[in-house]
Amino acid sequence: MRVLVVEDEKKVAAAVRRGLEAEGFTVDVALTGTDGKWLATENEYDVIVLDIMLPGINGFKLCAQLRELGIWTPILMLTAKDGDLDEAEALDTGADDFLRKPFSYVVLVARIRALLRRSSSAETSLTYEVGDLVLHPARHRCSRGDQEIKLTAREFAVLEFLMRRPGEVIAKLDILDNVWDFAFDGNPNIVEVYIGYLRRKIDDPFERKSIETVRGAGYRLVPDRG
Repeated sequence: MRVLVVEDEKKVAAAVRRGLEAEGFTVDVALTGTDGKWLATENEYDVIVLDIMLPGINGFKLCAQLRELGIWTPILMLTAKDGDLDEAEALDTGADDFLRKPFSYVVLVARIRALLRRSSSAETSLTYEVGDLVLHPARHRCSRGDQEIKLTAREFAVLEFLMRRPGEVIAKLDILDNVWDFAFDGNPNIVEVYIGYLRRKIDDPFERKSIETVRGAGYRLVPDRG
């Protein structure tokens, strides 16, 4: 799951980012409303955590502008401690929920997960199938045939991205941008490392070769029943 955090307090943004990444989320951070709008319109997110007091565009205006653009990603707005009026305006401008500052991190994660459940309620039975490889995103389950395969959160995210586009050649940078985060500045070969992890879990034990390397282009997931 990919989360956009729009928060101008760097320490708060960094703490939220570390915590959410530890929970298995991919997190992008914007420190201004202007940057938040750009990221929200250029990328797809599962949830947006949006502060009100932001430089550039404040949270109320940003929320309203995103809704006007037809972006209906669930928005959790961070409001002032005694901000009843803030909460009312947050809902009026299109936010789905609000959380008062200072907030408990445990509650923040619970609110985000609640928004994800609501937004995906129509997709709880969604599965991806490529050959006999099956992925259940809502249940976080992967199997080949009748054998379940245990995957880490990152491995699951890489495989899900490939299974959404079976048969297509997907560039390494596309995987990096969608499974890691916008500001990732590590070695892009991390994608190759995780492709290797996946092959050792979903292919090698079953004598399959469903993840193909297309030299100079990227990776492709194909049916391989052995």
